[in-house]
Amino acid sequence: MSSQPSENDSTRPLRITYLMGAGHSGSSLLGVVLGNCEGFFYAGEVEEWLAKGGAARWGGGERTRFWERVRERVSEVPPQLRGGAANRLIERSSVLLQPERWAARRRLLPAYLSLQQELLRAIAETSGARNIIDSSHFPLRARELEKLPGVEVYLVFLVREPQEVVASHLRGISPHEVAERRARSVTTNAGLWLTQLVSVLVFLRHPRRRRVFVRHEQLLADPERVLSELLERLDSRSALPDLGALEVGTPLEGNWMLRGATIALRRSGGAASHASARASRLTAVAQWPWRLVHSLLSPAIPDPPPDRYDRAR
Repeated sequence: MSSQPSENDSTRPLRITYLMGAGHSGSSLLGVVLGNCEGFFYAGEVEEWLAKGGAARWGGGERTRFWERVRERVSEVPPQLRGGAANRLIERSSVLLQPERWAARRRLLPAYLSLQQELLRAIAETSGARNIIDSSHFPLRARELEKLPGVEVYLVFLVREPQEVVASHLRGISPHEVAERRARSVTTNAGLWLTQLVSVLVFLRHPRRRRVFVRHEQLLADPERVLSELLERLDSRSALPDLGALEVGTPLEGNWMLRGATIALRRSGGAASHASARASRLTAVAQWPWRLVHSLLSPAIPDPPPDRYDRAR
C-alpha cells in the first residue's frame, strides 16, 4: 500500500524502514503487514537488486512492470557492483572477519552508496510512497544506508526463537543424513551468533528515536498490540490493516510466501508454543547469551502480561 506524495515531499527526507536481523526470522511477514499500512511500500530484500539485475524473483505482470519502471530510473550499474560483489564485500557480516577484503570494501563503498541512493529514490518515486520497507536484514547494510544524505533509516531489529531459525535452515536435509545435519547446524549457529553480535552493535549505534527491538513471537501472539506500538515507534498514524487479507504487493525478493497475491497473519500462542520438537542442545547453549543481551535492548516492544498469551491461544 502506498500514498501519493504531496508537493512538499521533495524537501522531506526519504524514510527507510529497515528490518534487520538473521534470515528466516519473519521479516517477509512483517514487511507485508507494514506494507499494507498507509504511506508504506514493501520493497522486499532490496539488497538482491544488484545480484538479480533489477528483476524480481517471481514474475507476474504487475510485479515485473513495477521493477522495470524502477530500473528505468536508475543509471547504468558500474561493472564492479554487478552480481554479488557488493553483498560479499559490503553487506555480509562475515566480511568483518576477512581483513584481506577490507581495502576492496573501502574502494567499492562510494559507488555502492551512490547506487543505493539512486535506487531507493527510484523505488519511492515509482511506488508513490514516502516510507520504503527494506527487509534485506543484513546489519552492515543498515549501517551504510544510514550514511545516505536525505534518507532517514528507521531500524527494526527483528528476532525469532533461535531453535526455529536453525531448524528452518536444516529443512530439506533428511534426519538420516546425520553428518550433514550436524555440520550445517554448526555453521548456522556460528553465522547466527555473528549476525546477532553485529546487529546488536549496529542497533546500539543507531539514533534511539529511530530504532526498536521486536520479537517475531510477539507479533504472532498479539499482532494488533505489537503493530500499534511498532507504528507509533515508526512515527506513523496509519490504521491497522485487515490481518486476514494482506496484499503481498510487488516485493523484489523474500520468503516463498510472497509468490501469492494475498496472505493472512495467523495468531498463535506465545513464545512457549514455539518450542520445537527439533530442539538442539548446541543451539540452546550457543545462543543462550543473546537471550540476556536482547532483554536489555531498548527501546523495545514490551512483552504482554503473562496471561495474555494464554488468552490468545
